[in-house]
Amino acid sequence: MKHKSISDIVFDVCNYIFLTLLSLSTLYPFLYILFSSLSNPVELMKRTGIILWPAGFSLEAYKLVFQNPMIPTGYANTLFYVAIGTLLNIVFTSLTAFALSRRNVMLRDPIMMAIVFTMFFGGGLVPSYLLVKGVGLYDTRWALIIPGLISTMNLIILRTSFQSIPESLEESAKIDGANDFTVFTKVVMPLSIPVLSVMVLFYGVAHWNSYFSALIYLRSRDLYPLQLVLREILITNNSESMLTDVGAFDKAYVGETIKYATIIIATLPILLLYPFLQKYFVKGVMIGAIKG
Repeated sequence: MKHKSISDIVFDVCNYIFLTLLSLSTLYPFLYILFSSLSNPVELMKRTGIILWPAGFSLEAYKLVFQNPMIPTGYANTLFYVAIGTLLNIVFTSLTAFALSRRNVMLRDPIMMAIVFTMFFGGGLVPSYLLVKGVGLYDTRWALIIPGLISTMNLIILRTSFQSIPESLEESAKIDGANDFTVFTKVVMPLSIPVLSVMVLFYGVAHWNSYFSALIYLRSRDLYPLQLVLREILITNNSESMLTDVGAFDKAYVGETIKYATIIIATLPILLLYPFLQKYFVKGVMIGAIKG
């Protein structure tokens, strides 16, 4: 083992201290919200400064949040948008990336240039709204899925990943009688599991956190995703509708803990999903970013 000099040891110690402080500064806001959501509202308001544990453990905020009928509805809608939306995203992005990664596809480069063009220039919000309304998607679930069916950046990453697969594998499969669809499903897709896992994470998180499209394209409250419900509670102070059985004096206190509890409820599923995909994350991005 190589002997370290004094300067190397000092650098390592400073590096570890810096990374530890950086990690704590990133983690603490989430812990603050978690501890506040589990606190007694009155005790929480007496606390000032840093909170390192719940101020009087209480689950009252979570009980009140789940009593709001919009929370289960928002959860169900968001799960639909994430599951169906991510599935369609992966299917159409993969098919498009595979077609554009083949050398014998006619007009491949002009089509790719036209797709990349959309990364820099777009019609804007008003034309997009008129288009969605004109094709009959306004105030439907599909208004949040079809307009963003393919992400240009994800398409480029996936196309680059497909191009890195040796052509000899495709040639061997075709010698055995495989057609293009068989090559796609039996050869290309199984070899692209890491980058596809990253695509699932990218698309899934985007659908889970999306609220602006729903704000623009949805009018029926029974179609609202969870993030739009969360926006109503946090920004428009709609938490008072949950406090019918709470005294007027305590409404302000309980309303704060309800906001914290709602944030945790909206964030926790993605936090639980990420560790299962994290091992593919760096590998998948690097495979899709570097060819050869």
